[in-house]
Amino acid sequence: MAAQSLVLLLSFLIVALVKQSHGAGIAVYWGQDSGEGTLADACATGNYAYVNIAFLTTFGNGQTPVLNLAGHCDPSSNTCTSLSNDIRACQSQGIKVLLSIGGATGSYSLSSTDDATQVANYLWNNYLGGQSNSRPLGDAILDGIDFDIESGSGQYWDELARALAGFTQQKVYLAAAPQCPFPDAHLSGAISTGLFDYVWVQFYNNLPCQYSSNADNLISAWNQWTTVQASQLFLGLPAAAEAAPSGGFIPADVLASEVLPTIKGSSKYGGVMLWSKKFDNGYSSAIKSSV
Repeated sequence: MAAQSLVLLLSFLIVALVKQSHGAGIAVYWGQDSGEGTLADACATGNYAYVNIAFLTTFGNGQTPVLNLAGHCDPSSNTCTSLSNDIRACQSQGIKVLLSIGGATGSYSLSSTDDATQVANYLWNNYLGGQSNSRPLGDAILDGIDFDIESGSGQYWDELARALAGFTQQKVYLAAAPQCPFPDAHLSGAISTGLFDYVWVQFYNNLPCQYSSNADNLISAWNQWTTVQASQLFLGLPAAAEAAPSGGFIPADVLASEVLPTIKGSSKYGGVMLWSKKFDNGYSSAIKSSV
C-alpha cells in the first residue's frame, strides 16, 4: 500500500510540475508610446512571456499597409528595421513576439476571402517567415499575429486566420484581443475556427463585464469565454487606472486575492494580458508571482 501511495503521490507531483512548466504568463502591448522604453528593455524585465508590437493600423481593402509605432521609429524612413535585434533578444529569452494588427483607431477592413489571403501573404512576407525587400522590422522573424480588431464588420477575419495558419514553413502563433462582452462583435467568427493559440480578453473599458467594486460580472463573463475554442485564455487588464479611462483596473492585491484564485481553476487559463508597457510601472512585477 505504501508503494502504491508513493506512486500516486509522484503521479500528482508530475502532473503539477507539467502544468506549472506549461506555465501561465503575462502578455503586454508595446509600441504606442516612445516613453515606454525599448522593446529589448521590456523583455529584459523578465516579467513578460509574450509581447505584442502594436500596431499595424492600416491594411486590407486595397490599402497600403501602415505600421504605426508612435515615436519609437518611422517605418516610412526605414528606421524600424533596427528593432530586429531587439526582437531576437526577446526571443532568445523564450519570449514570443507578435505583430498586433488593428487597434482602436486604425483604418482596416477585409472585403473578401481573396483580400484576406492577400493580407496574409503580406504579413507572411514582411513580418513572418517569408521574404520581401521591404520588411518594416528588418529580417527578424516574428512568432505570430495578434488580432486586435475593434471596428468594422466581423467578416473575413476567420479567412485571415485560416490563411495564416496555412503557412507550414513556420508555426504562426495566432492571438486575439476581443472585448469582454460575449460573444465579441468583431472576432467571434475568427475565434470559432479553433485556430487561435491565445485569446486575451479585454476586461476593461467594458462596464458590463469588467471589475467594478467586485468581481461578479467579470467572473460571469470569464466563464462564458472559457467555452471558446482556443488553446489558452488570458485575463486582459489595464496596467494602471489611467490606462483605461472607462474602468476595469484591479489593484494587484485584489487581483491576487479575489480574482485569480477563481479563474485559475479553468484548464484554459493562460495568464494575464496588460495594456500597456507605457502604464506598467510596477504592476507586472507585483502580480507576477500570483499569475
